[in-house]
Amino acid sequence: MNILRSVWRVADSSSNGKGSIDWPAVSAAAKAATDPGSLDLSTADREGYASDVRDARERLQAVAEVEFDVPEVIEVQNRHHWIDANVETFHRIMLPLEEHGPTVLPGITRAINTGTFALVLSFLGNNVLGQYDPLLLADSDDEHGLYFVEPNIRRVAESLDVEYPRFRRWIAFHEVSHAAEFGAAPWLSTHLESRMERGIDALVEGDLDRDAFRELDTAMTAVEGYAELLMDRAFDEEYTDLRRKLDERRQGGGPIAKLTRRLLGLGLKRRQYERGAKFFRYVADKRGVAAASRVWDHPENLPTDDELDVPERWIARVSP
Repeated sequence: MNILRSVWRVADSSSNGKGSIDWPAVSAAAKAATDPGSLDLSTADREGYASDVRDARERLQAVAEVEFDVPEVIEVQNRHHWIDANVETFHRIMLPLEEHGPTVLPGITRAINTGTFALVLSFLGNNVLGQYDPLLLADSDDEHGLYFVEPNIRRVAESLDVEYPRFRRWIAFHEVSHAAEFGAAPWLSTHLESRMERGIDALVEGDLDRDAFRELDTAMTAVEGYAELLMDRAFDEEYTDLRRKLDERRQGGGPIAKLTRRLLGLGLKRRQYERGAKFFRYVADKRGVAAASRVWDHPENLPTDDELDVPERWIARVSP
């Protein structure tokens, strides 16, 4: 890890190339500021990842009563691998805004934007445990990915004082839960992409499409909440202690870490987890998990913002 090299990469971006963000410099700066971590896995550890993913798929299919396949791309990564995979996602999302970048002080703007995204990717690369990547806004023939950031999983397991194989398995179940959603709902990626594109197009025009962002938030609340429901019902061990310790970890840290989480909107993600989980647990308790899974039959079955807080209305509309 070399902070000075990271700063140099950002500063150099102001004089190289065009566009409001220097993405190669973002990647280089984020990795320069981030220890990649070890991928020195034993044979047992590698077999453990494969077994956890396989068991999660079987358990989740049985509990949710939906058919899905896990992605062909399953990677155990270090932190630099994760940054490489996700800088492309950030680039795709920001491209429409970049094409309408500022004409005043473009070099300074480029350096500031480059530094901001390098900071974001470095922070996330140091904290993300696992990821199901639906490759939103990518070419349609690109394969979805399932990633596990091994150095972070091992470090957090140690810091929480939990057994590494148990913690790794819990992360695998959570990420495969997301694979179940996108596998059961082939339309979901397109639905999310259309809201993202509407919102971004409005920003490019200097406007704010509140409906697009509200619909995106509602859909992501369903995605996060349903995954929590499946975790509750499918994980084959008690995990109350894991949930409590992770919640304490998310709320802890120094003032810089707390500020960074706030700026990245991680509090919104937590709200989506909690609100969505409450909705789906109510539906499952009243009608069963299979009824809750009907949310993925087609886009019209997604709960509205109001229904998320009053799930009886969704039941009456979709699963009477």
